[in-house]
Amino acid sequence: MTETAEQILVVDDARDIREPLGQYLKKQGYRVRLAASAADARGIVESARIGLVVLDVMMPGEDGLSLCRWLVARGGPPVILLTAMADETDRIVGLELGADDYVTKPFNPRELLARIRAVLRRAPPAAPTLDTTRRSFAGWTHDPATKSLRHEDGRAAELTSGESRLLALFLDSPRTVLDRARLLDLMAGREAKAYDRAIDNQISRLRRKIEDDPKQPRLIVTEWGGGYLLAADVEVAP
Repeated sequence: MTETAEQILVVDDARDIREPLGQYLKKQGYRVRLAASAADARGIVESARIGLVVLDVMMPGEDGLSLCRWLVARGGPPVILLTAMADETDRIVGLELGADDYVTKPFNPRELLARIRAVLRRAPPAAPTLDTTRRSFAGWTHDPATKSLRHEDGRAAELTSGESRLLALFLDSPRTVLDRARLLDLMAGREAKAYDRAIDNQISRLRRKIEDDPKQPRLIVTEWGGGYLLAADVEVAP
């Protein structure tokens, strides 16, 4: 196994599934992280570079579908769901949310491995790391290193990782229309999914932090049928 091997996150509350599967994937040359809950998985995704998530749907507390929705909304990584044989509804809902594939339990590890390889082949290389340069626009200064916004009038806003990445994309291409598919592709470094409402939701949250009137935005403008545009000039901040 090399340091460049993809890192796979296995999320399953059943230890007798999670740990043997992790060992099997390690033998196939992958780096592996294990999580027994959605909360554990969120922490790992936020702190580590994960290439793909194998995700059990039925878990106590937050279930796999909720976690899948969160993963897709933040732009990846790809997801393969583990579902019960009879739960056709979960499979359909998972695919509609943006999951890349599913395997029914009980499963053959070799089949799961083949599906992992297929999903990873379809996924483009990860997006390059965004520039950490501080930039100013319309009185705001964005610091991607701290994910913060400061306005010259003293206002301040803290951004989530996804909001900071999204804003950085607009600052990279001011006064340029970016459609939803392009934004998803740039955010995730992977093929855009039909779940483009994820971008709409993130833009709505970002508008609430930077617009004087989020219902009548003047900075991040909707181009009907086209996408979104940052209607401001951008400069490197001192």
